[in-house]
Amino acid sequence: MTWSSALNRLRAAACVCVLLVAGAAKAEVSGTPAAKTCGPSFSHSGPDAEAYGAVRNYPLGTIADRRRQDYMVATFSNFDKLLPAHAVAPPAAPSPLARDCDRAAWHYDFDGERRTLDQYLARHPTTGLLIARDQTILFERYQYGRRDTDRLLSNSMVKTMVAMLVGIAIKEGKIRSIEDLAQDYVPEMKGSAYGQTSLRALLTMSAGIEFSERYDGTDDAMKFAMDLRRSDLPSAAILLRRYNNRPVPPETKFAYTGSQTETLGLVLMAATGKRLSDYLSEKIWKPMGAEDEASWTVDGHNQELAYCCLAARLRDYARFGLLLARDGGGIIPEAWVIEATTAPEGSFRSPRVATPFYGYGYQTWIMPAKRRMFAMLGINGQAIFVDPASKLVLVHTAVRVKPNRDPAARELTALWFGLVRELGVSAAR
Repeated sequence: MTWSSALNRLRAAACVCVLLVAGAAKAEVSGTPAAKTCGPSFSHSGPDAEAYGAVRNYPLGTIADRRRQDYMVATFSNFDKLLPAHAVAPPAAPSPLARDCDRAAWHYDFDGERRTLDQYLARHPTTGLLIARDQTILFERYQYGRRDTDRLLSNSMVKTMVAMLVGIAIKEGKIRSIEDLAQDYVPEMKGSAYGQTSLRALLTMSAGIEFSERYDGTDDAMKFAMDLRRSDLPSAAILLRRYNNRPVPPETKFAYTGSQTETLGLVLMAATGKRLSDYLSEKIWKPMGAEDEASWTVDGHNQELAYCCLAARLRDYARFGLLLARDGGGIIPEAWVIEATTAPEGSFRSPRVATPFYGYGYQTWIMPAKRRMFAMLGINGQAIFVDPASKLVLVHTAVRVKPNRDPAARELTALWFGLVRELGVSAAR
């Protein structure tokens, strides 16, 4: 079937509505021919640009300013200038990404209103939006003066990369099994609650250990992050010993905390004898053909923060998403990718059980769909959505002022499911 005949059949298809759990939101996308422009497009402005610092050309403050709205744009694209970081080295030459010039205009329906991607971008503080399918970029747009050469902050999206490195380390025999305890690899954690937790429980955010993560500046997550930056305090393995209360048994309840990913990072470094940035470069970044180095923020003891803060180009995030869409592409073990991005039906990790919407695999969010579909998410609007069946990937970076539970997430999710309806085979939820 030719592309044009497929397009005609899609246009002739009946409207399919997607009901979101967050409310009665409908999503449908249809493509229309557009002006042929193959490169990324840029805008110096964006929604509430003045509040985001446009008048001062989006200034970069200090790390103490990172939560101020007028500094967020620069903070989220220059994080390695605010805190020390290790480079994730790229290969000598990047893998090619084609562009489809004929599929640049899109529409989607949301809350009873038909909208374009331009309207989405005009409503939400998106710094970068990229849509790709099977090694072909269909859409790439930047706002707030950001460029395609900027390294944009992942926040928690990097957690999924950590999980993929665990799978690689298992294949290489450096980690024996996810039934092993963290203390089997990190002696400093012996006898502590996190040390006595299995890698499986850590991967699925089900350690059962008390650790508050509310993003309000007063929780355990903030105190832990602040202490990690200090070289005069003990290393992460020792700091984690503070949290020893386990009110529920492991693998019985989902509770999202960065401390569990941090423990996985410590296990990886101990098991491989390598920095996380070097292991990521060797096993994923170079083999997948990244076009630029990434940077990974380190703590006061020169160790990467496993739970946060990789910074990379939008197209390299897309390459990683496309790698997962191909079930590892021969770089990450296929069986591991499938296991990591699937939550057993009816378990505490299932969609609408782990959370009112998502399920949770191995450091990866599982979407409620009739086929396997998943996402990497970070606070303030960072997201990579993946549909392996259609090889479709959406990369979204943003500077939402509200760290999480932002209503804007509904519309982005509606857009994603609409794109799946248009570009993939049926995925009725």
